[in-house]
Amino acid sequence: MRSRYSAFYFGDAQYLLKTWHQLTRPEALELDPEITWRRLDIVRTKGGGLLDSNGIVEFTAHYRVTGKAGRHNEVSRFQKVDQHWYYLDAAPPPRNVA
Repeated sequence: MRSRYSAFYFGDAQYLLKTWHQLTRPEALELDPEITWRRLDIVRTKGGGLLDSNGIVEFTAHYRVTGKAGRHNEVSRFQKVDQHWYYLDAAPPPRNVA
């Protein structure tokens, strides 16, 4: 997850595609050059250990675009294939219902 955030930070679309699971990977990826990524906060993880084949990372990525601060919240699913982790897909984080 952190390496994919770094790829967004540096604008490395090729790395993002390379680490995207072949079942869900788009043919191309265009990153918005106006977005400046500022910080990554990992909210929670599930699985993703040495003996696991699946993992979940919930995170908040902070950014700035046209001078305004923003946050991207996501729950990302990863799958290990041949000892390498690949981003599978994402969903919005669960909402706290009071």
